[in-house]
Amino acid sequence: MVEHLANTEINSQRIAAVENCFGASGQPLALPGRVLLGEGILTKECRKKPKPRIFFLFNDILVYGSIIINKRKYNSQHIIPLEDVTLETLPDTLQMKNRWMIKTSKKSFVVSAASLTERKEWLSHLEECIRHLLSTTGRQPCREHAAPWIPDKATDICMRCTQTKFSTLTRRHHCRKCGFVVCADCSRQRFLMPRLSPKPLRVCNLCYRQLQAEQKKEAAADRGQTEPIHSAMQSYEPSSGDDSDKSDDERAEQWPADTEFYTSQVSWSSFHS
Repeated sequence: MVEHLANTEINSQRIAAVENCFGASGQPLALPGRVLLGEGILTKECRKKPKPRIFFLFNDILVYGSIIINKRKYNSQHIIPLEDVTLETLPDTLQMKNRWMIKTSKKSFVVSAASLTERKEWLSHLEECIRHLLSTTGRQPCREHAAPWIPDKATDICMRCTQTKFSTLTRRHHCRKCGFVVCADCSRQRFLMPRLSPKPLRVCNLCYRQLQAEQKKEAAADRGQTEPIHSAMQSYEPSSGDDSDKSDDERAEQWPADTEFYTSQVSWSSFHS
């Protein structure tokens, strides 16, 4: 299908339409040999609450963003190289069904489809793209993944000390290493994890001690012997735990008030041929 659609006018038009929907806030997506294979709305389990997100599957990347106007305007564009993706099917919960996890070295998160059929379609197309891409590039599947953030509402108390109770005055924080919801006292440390960010990130006290121990062990084993390893994968800006957006409601204020906005009852997915 990729060979059939590559360098065709219809594929160019589809990619141009996606670029236009993201506007100036998005990165250019057209590249020689890149094919848009499918698109659809999935529910992403974010830190505060599940939110609808638009997803576009290309033969080499997965792109998603926030929906501002139904099928017309998107922002907060995120680009994930498929070489870095591992998929994991998850059981249903009372709140969310047809779930799976998208795991990468920079960010991992859970999404759900509107039906079991849609989930099967997404997983089938994603797995085929990943398999073909790894075969073409000769890369090995990614084995080190970022921890998914546990949603705020999953716990009312700190998951480390199990003593501090969260309230409007006592904020929840997330450890960037394990993804646990923790209090300020249990996450005062910062640690540099270049795989996730060029700046030191908040980690819980337990992860901080583990990371320090690992760092000392690696330094003792590799001192003066290692050279920096540069990834062949194209570099994209890493994402935060909650899409780097303040809230969908705040974003929507920049559009005219009489515009028809997305409603959560609408769900769809479409894979091209």
